[in-house]
Amino acid sequence: MSELQPDAASKPQSKSAVFFKRLLSFVVLWGIIVASLFSGNKTLSDYVFLVILALLAALGLIEFYGIVQRLHIFCFEKLGVIGGILLIVATFIFISGRADGVTLPQQVNDFESCFLVMFVLSLCLRQFLSRTNTKGILAIGTTLFGFMYVPWLLNFIQKINFYGQGVDGHYYLFYFILVTKFSDAGAYAVGSLIGRHKMIPRISPGKTWEGFAGAVVVSTGASVIFAHLAGTHLKGMNLMHAIILGIILSSTAVMGDLIESLFKREAGLKDSGKLLPGIGGILDLLDSLLFNAPLMYLYLRHFLAH
Repeated sequence: MSELQPDAASKPQSKSAVFFKRLLSFVVLWGIIVASLFSGNKTLSDYVFLVILALLAALGLIEFYGIVQRLHIFCFEKLGVIGGILLIVATFIFISGRADGVTLPQQVNDFESCFLVMFVLSLCLRQFLSRTNTKGILAIGTTLFGFMYVPWLLNFIQKINFYGQGVDGHYYLFYFILVTKFSDAGAYAVGSLIGRHKMIPRISPGKTWEGFAGAVVVSTGASVIFAHLAGTHLKGMNLMHAIILGIILSSTAVMGDLIESLFKREAGLKDSGKLLPGIGGILDLLDSLLFNAPLMYLYLRHFLAH
């Protein structure tokens, strides 16, 4: 078999080709998640949700620790990944009612706080046992940050899905993903078409203020339309909340994207990985969702379902 010519192999793809690759990856992945959520079989729905969330947490953490190690910073990668998976699984058992019946949101938060304390103690113990690493603060700090950045933030998705208290968590989870990802699509489409004024070029050369405006407008529009279509399935939702959430989630989605770009830029990477065609790695998929998940949960708890 003849080898590809260098110019053919490295030929950049058009923006439309990249967009449709991203769209296909998005539709396939989130289509599986949404189909499982609304399958009508609670056991299937719950366990498919758990497996996907645990995989996202583990793979996202591996990518993050890979970025850290690329910068020649030592971290406890295995302990971090194991801790992240355990957090997702333990929270699932606790919050889904499989351990002790109905669980209130504040009980879940207390449980998660206890888990976090135990994880920090385990990191310190791991450093006690290390005979080679002399930079304990750095190792503990980077491992803990990765744990907080990926599985801890991702865990708020479970809190939305299993919120209870008369809230249809499946619909709110679908709403949250839809509004956040429409922000990504709006930013990319508008930024590609008319983007001229760079936001923070030293961190992300492709991000423009026009794209940011597109993210807010498209995401807020999707929020209002879906809130109207979902009706009573979104407890407490009205036009005012739909507009406020659209603006908040779209703005924070862009910030989440920039934060991940900051990490990649420091490590000299374009993408966090190559698992997803047109998107990159798992962190490239999750970046806009991670900081939005706790905001959606807190808004749900204090303004919509109080």
